[in-house]
Amino acid sequence: MVEMRLQKFIAMCGAASRRGAEKLITAGRVSVDGVIVNELGVCVTGEENIMLDGKRIKPVSKKIYIMLNKPTGYVTTVKDQRPERKTVMDLCRDVGERIYPVGRLDYNTEGLLLLTNDGDFTYCVTHPAHETQKMYEAHVAGIVEHKTAEKLEKGVIIDGRKTAPAKVEIIAHKQNSTVLHITIHEGRNRQVRKMCSVAGHPVIALKRKSVGSLTLGKLPLGKWRHLTPDEVKAVLGNK
Repeated sequence: MVEMRLQKFIAMCGAASRRGAEKLITAGRVSVDGVIVNELGVCVTGEENIMLDGKRIKPVSKKIYIMLNKPTGYVTTVKDQRPERKTVMDLCRDVGERIYPVGRLDYNTEGLLLLTNDGDFTYCVTHPAHETQKMYEAHVAGIVEHKTAEKLEKGVIIDGRKTAPAKVEIIAHKQNSTVLHITIHEGRNRQVRKMCSVAGHPVIALKRKSVGSLTLGKLPLGKWRHLTPDEVKAVLGNK
């Protein structure tokens, strides 16, 4: 049998992305033939008894690709450490297969969130090398001037590092507030919120409208749908 990294096997089982699988391993939640593995680098064939949180995992037979219109007030995780908080999985209980979120949307952000059990799909969406474009509609405080939008496009310093070039469109000016469309390809923590804050225009409300070629369309808030074969193919390319 061909050996593979343990984190790749976990991703093939639909339990997590490869990055997520690495965190599961280092947290000591994975065992191989009864032995807890908490260091990266272990290889397996898949013939072993591999368990996650005490339950045996096996490669998925059916790959699932879901688009969810996430409301605010939900945590983007499979299981939250604070049981009183709702997770996005509560909105997808009727999917019928084990899936996990592709990337994150923070608690107070709504919009397009992808979920899957396909590690290759997750890699194509989230790995920096693919520079997947993500467009957000940001309702921010104050009247944003064009020079401020240009500053955001060129990059601003957040968390000690300059952001990559972005696209910023002023959609509407309201009473002492502005609606922007901000397109980025980085995946830094709360990036759009931090960019707007640095520019002097804190976010009032934030919604992700698209990821790559995938758009929310008319999907109602709090609802999900399967991606079409063409949508999946557009993400995976020739994989």
